[in-house]
This record gives sequence, structure tokens and C-alpha cells, in this order.
Amino acid sequence: MIGIYDYTVILTYLSLLSASAGIVVSLAGNGHPYVGCFFLLFCGLCDAFDGKVARTKQNRSQMEQNFGIQIDSLSDLVAFGVLPACIGTALIRTSPLLQGAFTEHLPRWQAMVGVGLVHTVLVLYVLAAMIRLAYFNVTEEERQKTEGGCRKYYTGLPVTSASLIFPLVLLFQYLLPEDITLVYMIVAVVTGFLFLSHIQIRKPGNKGIAIMVAAGTVEFILLIVRRMLSAG
Repeated sequence: MIGIYDYTVILTYLSLLSASAGIVVSLAGNGHPYVGCFFLLFCGLCDAFDGKVARTKQNRSQMEQNFGIQIDSLSDLVAFGVLPACIGTALIRTSPLLQGAFTEHLPRWQAMVGVGLVHTVLVLYVLAAMIRLAYFNVTEEERQKTEGGCRKYYTGLPVTSASLIFPLVLLFQYLLPEDITLVYMIVAVVTGFLFLSHIQIRKPGNKGIAIMVAAGTVEFILLIVRRMLSAG
């Protein structure tokens, strides 16, 4: 079979499988946005360590390194671009604001236009994630030719930050009685803009990664509590 299947790529493959499962679950039935977030958090966990795991293998060929770079970006697009958009779609389907009182007070065509505009936000978010990933790949390739080593700063918000941002937004639904669907869409707009911005963000070291993993763990636990309470 073509491709690489050793331990250096296992976390990237798991991230893609998790993202794909999250997309299916989010869009199943009327939508399950909170369940989709569990898969998104797992994708973030895999991404936090996939590079470190890959670099433990000595004497990796250039082909193996290039393959790892390509599948990492492809997986990130699905996990942190498409999956958050699908979670947003699930929110739209389950939103009391968009599917209940809001649409009941508008003519059908206006309601359809409104919902369509909200979906457009999610589509543009995916586009921003793709552009961000492509830009990173090109600039990283050019940087490696002149500098080598690991970069110290990112230009623009890394797409992997979506694994913490959107579950955090959904936690507000756990704390607040109001429907947070429109808040989710606003955050998607802001996040997509930051993907394409020129802000400089320092690449996290081991301590930074540990903090992000801890934050994701807290979000995971709180989302489980939220699901258990809502089910009860």
C-alpha cells in the first residue's frame, strides 16, 4: 500500500478519524454539537503531540518528513476547519432562537435568508482556515531554506486553537440560559479573521502545551458534566 504507517503518523491519523467521526455525529439527526466538541478536543490533544512523536524517530527520510507535513495540514483542515463548521451547523439545527421564536416572527423567505447568512459565516470560516494552513506551509518551506530549525513565532492565529476556542464557547450554554448560537457565529468570524491576520504569536513550549492540554481537559470534563445534567 502507498503511504506511511509507522508510529510517527499515528496521532495525525487518529486526529483525522476523530474529526471525521465528529462531523458525522454533529450532523446526525437534528444535530449534536456538544458531542461533536468531544471529538474536536481529542483532535487538539493529538495535534499537541504529533510533531513531538514524529521527531523522536531518528534518520527520517525527506519523503517521510514531507509526507508528515502534508497529512498534518490536510488533517488540520478537516479537524479545525470543517469540524467546527459542522458543530456550528448542529447548533443552528438545535437553536431555539433560529428554529423557534425568531423564525416564527419572520416571513419564510426572510427566515431562510437569515439562516443562509449564518451558514455562510461557517463556510467562510473554513475558507479562512484553508488559506491560513496553505500560507503557513509555503512560508515554513521558505523559512527552512534560509533559517532551519523550529520557528519561534506564528504569523496569524494557528488553526489548532479552534480545539479550545469553540468548546469554550459551548460551555457558556452550560452557564447561561440564553441561546449562544449567534455568539458561536460571531466567534467564528473573529477566529477566521485572526487566522488571516498579521499578529505574531509565540510558539508554545512544553509548558505552554501542558497548559493548553490542561485547559482542554477542564473543558472536556465540564462538557461531560453538562451532558449528564441535560440528560438527567
